[in-house]
Amino acid sequence: MTDGDDEDVEELLDEMRDMLGEDDLDSTPPNEAFDLWIQQQDRAESTLQSYQYRVKPFLEFLTEKGIDDLSELTTRDVKEFEARRWNSDLQRTTINNQFGTLRQFLKYCRDLNAVSDDVVAALDVPDLSKEQRVNTVKLVTDRAQEIIENLDRYRYASREHVLTLLLWRTTARIGTLQSLDLDDVYLDDEDRERLRAELEGDGYAPHVVENILNESSLPFLFPRHRPESETPLKNKEDGERVINIADWVAEVIQGYIQVNRDEVTDDYGREPLLTSQKGSGRLSKSAMRNWIYILTQPCEFGGPCPHDRDPEECEAREHGHGSKCPSSRSPHKIRTGAITHHRDHGWPVPAISEKANTSEKLIEGVYDQPEQLVRGASRREHLDKLDDSDEP
Repeated sequence: MTDGDDEDVEELLDEMRDMLGEDDLDSTPPNEAFDLWIQQQDRAESTLQSYQYRVKPFLEFLTEKGIDDLSELTTRDVKEFEARRWNSDLQRTTINNQFGTLRQFLKYCRDLNAVSDDVVAALDVPDLSKEQRVNTVKLVTDRAQEIIENLDRYRYASREHVLTLLLWRTTARIGTLQSLDLDDVYLDDEDRERLRAELEGDGYAPHVVENILNESSLPFLFPRHRPESETPLKNKEDGERVINIADWVAEVIQGYIQVNRDEVTDDYGREPLLTSQKGSGRLSKSAMRNWIYILTQPCEFGGPCPHDRDPEECEAREHGHGSKCPSSRSPHKIRTGAITHHRDHGWPVPAISEKANTSEKLIEGVYDQPEQLVRGASRREHLDKLDDSDEP
């Protein structure tokens, strides 16, 4: 084909684009579109950071290709980027997450009239089975109970005891536990009346106050969204909720407050529940993670190492390296195991969704990893209901 033929073909394509109205895209720099998209996301800071991490490779690809205007982006470019990611060492679940976020961004660009529908449709987000969607490494019930029993025996009412107990018993995120002040802990009737006064002082409508108090059977926790003093909740005001706790859990917390809690305030004059003698006085999320990695190591309480390592020489026993133990678990894996534990013991999805402050869809698709034998046994109680029915 000659150069003249190429020009004729290009002119024909231009005419077709004019007819289809696809040549009316607005000139938009990729980074400008991304900044606009991020600014309009009503998400937690950690979520926004994950979005930036997932879309960054695509923005770098556009720079490499010399594409400084999204209207120049073609389906071929999208497919080339897609092929590069598949040819990397990324796992399928990682690609699913990155492409899913990238598709959201491209759809936003389409709404800006910066790219065409074809460009959005060109990106194939891989389907995942439930097994692939879920990272099945969790803290199983038997292991969690063993850890809590050891803490109860050897470190009763310590900060680590309270941290582990609340993670397992409340299914809460570490950000929620970090946000708790002494004033967010309600253990007796005096605390309950204090909550009433606080809610009324915060301007809550009377019927809302009564609803909250009616839901709050002592003892309980009531985390608050306080972004102005650096303890936001992931779901903001929607994360504020009553979290009921057992009486014996309250006794552990009371013992910790009376004996082991450091008498400190943070940089904002608040009295954190979980304290530290370092930094602001409030136990940081990184410190929480480090403690949980250590506490979930099998050798922490003198148990045998399943990995044939010498605890005296193991790098995972060094400060800040607890996650290097293959058996250690993160706080998120405790949350996953705790939600599964609740479901295995009959908690319905809507109830655990409210307690864990996450969607029912996530409970069913990600967090709920049933122990099949336990879940099967719990269903036997429903068999008699069939015999009680008049239907055949």
